[in-house]
Amino acid sequence: MTAATRVLVAMSGGVDSSVAAALLVEAGHEVVGATLKLWGGDSDSGCCSVADVDDARSVARRLGIDHHVFNFGDDFDQHVVAPYVSAHAAGRTPNPCIECNRHLKFDRLLRRADALGFDAVATGHHARIVERPDGTRRVRRGADPSKDQSYVVHVLDAAGLARVSFPVGHLSKSEVRAEATRLGLATADKPDSQDVCFITATGGRSAFLADRITTRPGRVIDAAGATVGFVPEVELVTIGQRRGLGLVGGSEVAYVIKVDGPAATVTVGDAAALLVDQVVLEELRWVGEAEAGELLAQTSAHGTPQRCRVVGTTVMFTNPVRRVAPGQSVVLYANDEVVAGGIVA
Repeated sequence: MTAATRVLVAMSGGVDSSVAAALLVEAGHEVVGATLKLWGGDSDSGCCSVADVDDARSVARRLGIDHHVFNFGDDFDQHVVAPYVSAHAAGRTPNPCIECNRHLKFDRLLRRADALGFDAVATGHHARIVERPDGTRRVRRGADPSKDQSYVVHVLDAAGLARVSFPVGHLSKSEVRAEATRLGLATADKPDSQDVCFITATGGRSAFLADRITTRPGRVIDAAGATVGFVPEVELVTIGQRRGLGLVGGSEVAYVIKVDGPAATVTVGDAAALLVDQVVLEELRWVGEAEAGELLAQTSAHGTPQRCRVVGTTVMFTNPVRRVAPGQSVVLYANDEVVAGGIVA
């Protein structure tokens, strides 16, 4: 953003969004902070807590800007928590952070910003938005490779790309903290939040799911269909897992290569069986026109990009890669710019 605009900044209570707001204030924009109240249950992950709201409010006060709290709990339950539970019950591995960005930060918050007369929304994500010669925009990787979050914000569509900014995307994490220290922000040394906000370290996924669905023991089979072990809760098993499979004898190394939730069955294989040369996506969405040349595919938030080509909804890898769990996202890049993304079918 160059011209002065009225910007609503999503302030999580962390250092990145604090500095994002500060940089926009220094640039002369009319800035208002907003903290999203999403999860009302137990949380020990460092986000979605009362303390985070207090930290965001403290930073807003320091910057001399207004601060609001928006309660989007119902939307969060509907679009993030409920699908998370349903996915596990079906044997899929969901990515709740991406769905939170898709439905809350880059949909619900944008609609609230519209209603309140804001020109743009900003967040503290480590990513950049670039404008191409033809006027279209794309998400670009953040300047700090170790903190790049382009994978989790790939869900931005053309309308969102026109109205969202990432003020710290051009900075390294150390530079962000240095800025926070320079400005005297209380969040300068605050640790980054970890893991899923609604899954506690004490109870974990097991306790969370047990309160919402009936988890079941599952049978572990090999490629021939022979029973080779048992798992206590099939809903907690994911592709690539090699521990907790209750293998008979326990001597052979085996990896999970398939989870059938409804049948309560887990299929295992050796390291070679874990590799695939292609993956089929559902909900594949291109930022612009579909690209036929060689691209890079990223299959996890901090995974190593893999060379590939896309035919229809199938991503064909140049070299075999580890299986990607159904429900996870695959994000496609041309160099360091996001061109598409989809969910493993």
